[in-house]
Amino acid sequence: MFNNIYQGKKVFLTGHTGFKGSWLALWLSSLGAKVCGYSLSPNTNPSMFDELKIKDKIEKSVIGDILDYDKLKKEINEFEPDIVFHLAAQPLVRLSYKEPILTYKTNVIGTLNVLEISSKCKNTKAFINVTTDKCYENKEIERGYREDEPMGGYDMYSSSKGCVEIMSSSFRRSFLQENNSMLMATARAGNVIGGGDWAQDRLIPDCIRYINAGEKIEIRNPVAVRPWQLVLEPLSGYLLLGQMLLEGKRQYADGFNFGPNEDSVLKVADVAKKVCEFYEKGEVVVHKKDELHEANLLMLNIEKAEKTLGWIPTYTANEAIKETVDWYINFYSKNVDMLDFTMKQIRKYEENIKWNKNCVIK
Repeated sequence: MFNNIYQGKKVFLTGHTGFKGSWLALWLSSLGAKVCGYSLSPNTNPSMFDELKIKDKIEKSVIGDILDYDKLKKEINEFEPDIVFHLAAQPLVRLSYKEPILTYKTNVIGTLNVLEISSKCKNTKAFINVTTDKCYENKEIERGYREDEPMGGYDMYSSSKGCVEIMSSSFRRSFLQENNSMLMATARAGNVIGGGDWAQDRLIPDCIRYINAGEKIEIRNPVAVRPWQLVLEPLSGYLLLGQMLLEGKRQYADGFNFGPNEDSVLKVADVAKKVCEFYEKGEVVVHKKDELHEANLLMLNIEKAEKTLGWIPTYTANEAIKETVDWYINFYSKNVDMLDFTMKQIRKYEENIKWNKNCVIK
């Protein structure tokens, strides 16, 4: 996997207590990496990080804020990472309406803190900056956005991530042009699903809550179209991109989309119904939509990742939803070792990934 590049490597991972961060911490650890996680405490109860005792599976876990520059600098410089995966963020659209200042501070200034400190750490060769598909100026067009299209965003979360992309490009051109400088790429993914996510105002976690409470599933925007992908899909893209940068391939220090195939772009109502189908219980009803703006149509064009990295999505939306629901069914059964179950899902994905068998990158 990934040319064994992560074996013995020091990896600094921000946001390791979150949903995607927990999955990435486990995967990196299984690849032989020495992981130092830096993040706020888990903000959901339960949380995947606590339930699977991920702290015990990595080299070091630091509870800290990326806005705390001095503490962040101390931890990065002491750990001396080979590569940084930056996932820490305020990741929720709806929360950004309530906390716009926090959203911008965390996503823009926090990212700049991690970038600036990492770029001055002499051992750090690579930096994967994770943003979102919502960084694009969304014109509700019926095709996927390409990496060279304008950044934007209606809500404060989306626009903050557009700012991160612009800032990252500026940082690269201003400070990362020397031959021996750190290589930095940005990675944009769609609606990521998977077990272990309990965030508010996310479709599948909300569906699971309604089902377990014996209530009908209420959805706000049933016809909204999104690209749905299993969490391991974009993470594999981040890891493959990290491999390229660690191998010194400067041409990959750029922005990349990691999304599903077009047949995995589904309406919200269809996804909720699939959750009920695989859970074998639950009923979907449409709740009156509130006044907060949410995009109706958003897709990614992934030709660049396919052609230059050799990365292609592996699971269909149906498979991704089923893997996700299976995780929650096993978790709530209370008699399953969820660390073992989660690692089995990672191993299953590794065995099935299509790009590993014919990847253009060797």
